[in-house]
Amino acid sequence: MSGNTFGTLFTVTTFGESHGPAIGCIVDGCPPGMELSEADIQPDLDRRRPGTSRHVTQRQEPDQVEILSGVYQGKTTGTPIALLIRNTDQRSKDYGNIVESFRPGHADFTYWNKYGIRDPRGGGRSSARLTAPVVGAGAIAKKWMFEKFGTQFFAGLTQLGDIEIPFQAWRHTSENPFFAPSADQDLIARMEDFMDALRRDGDSIGAKIEVHATKVPVGLGEPIYDKLDAEIAFAMMGINAVKGVEIGAGFKSIRQRGSEHGDEITQQGFLGNNAGGVLGGISTGQDITVSMAIKPTSSIRVPRQSIDIHDNPVNVETFGRHDPCVGIRAAPIAEAMLALVLMDHALRHRAQCGDVPKQPIGI
Repeated sequence: MSGNTFGTLFTVTTFGESHGPAIGCIVDGCPPGMELSEADIQPDLDRRRPGTSRHVTQRQEPDQVEILSGVYQGKTTGTPIALLIRNTDQRSKDYGNIVESFRPGHADFTYWNKYGIRDPRGGGRSSARLTAPVVGAGAIAKKWMFEKFGTQFFAGLTQLGDIEIPFQAWRHTSENPFFAPSADQDLIARMEDFMDALRRDGDSIGAKIEVHATKVPVGLGEPIYDKLDAEIAFAMMGINAVKGVEIGAGFKSIRQRGSEHGDEITQQGFLGNNAGGVLGGISTGQDITVSMAIKPTSSIRVPRQSIDIHDNPVNVETFGRHDPCVGIRAAPIAEAMLALVLMDHALRHRAQCGDVPKQPIGI
C-alpha cells in the first residue's frame, strides 16, 4: 500500500492497524543534536488518547510511546527515529457483524474495491487510531520548531454541530473535555447535554477545528505547486474525517472586497491576517491560521441501508466503542500535522536559501 509517507526532507511513515499488536511511525530527517525523550512526546499523546471523557470512545488505551531508534544519550542522532505505541484494549468481536458488509460513509467499500481485501477490525488501516503515531511525530516537529524559532501551535474545537463556540483564549482548551477555547460554563454544559443525547440516540455529529501557529518564520513555502498553504491543506485532508479546509479568511473571502481582504502593510507590520499567514504560497511571518470541517463518525448504531461483498442489500448497525464526534479529539492531531508541514518546509528553506542574504525592504 503506497501513500503512507508524508513530507519531503522531514518525513513520517506510519504503520499498523487499529486492532493489530501495535501502531507506530518512522520519522526521518530530524536534525541531530536535539534533546529528545518519551517525556517530550507523551503529553500530546495523552491529549489525543481515547477514554478521557464520556463524550469520546471508551476504548482504554494508555498510548505509551516507546522510542526504538534515532536517539542516543538523550539526543537525536540524525538517523531514523522509530516510535512504537502498543495496542492493549482491542475488542475485535464487536466487528463480527460487518465483516462482509460496508458501513455507509466509511472506507470499508473503497478499501475492499481497491485491494480486494480489508481488515474490518476497528477499521484496520483506515481507523482514526492511526493518528496517534502522527501526533507522536508532530511532537518532535513542535519541539524543534519551538527551539529554533519560538514557534508554538494551538488548536481547539470552535463548532460542534450547530453550536458555535466563540473564541476566548487557547488556555481554556485544557479546562474542558471538548478542547474548546472557551471558559463559558453554560456553553460547555450545553455541549455536554447535546453529546449525551447524541450518544443515547446512537448517532454522531460533525465539528469544526481551528489550528494556529505563532512566531512562524518568513519565507517558508515553495511556488508554484508546493505552496505552503497548499501543503497545509493537503496535510489536513490527510486527517481522518476531514472534508474541508480553510486558510485564513477561507470561504469568507467570497463576500470580501479587495479593499477589505488584502492585508495592508505598515512599517510596524500587517494590519490584518485574512491571508492566514501565507501570500503567494510563502509564509509572511504572521500566525498561520487554519480551520477544518470534520464529518460525523461513520460507525453508528442507527441502522442504515448498505450492501455486502456479494452485492446483497443489508441493514448495517455498528456496535463497539466509537467517538460520537471525532472532532473532539482532533485538536492535537491538527497541531501535529501543521507542525510536520512547517518543519519540513523550514528544512527545505534552509537547504535552498539558508545562505541567501536578506535584502532591504524598499523600492
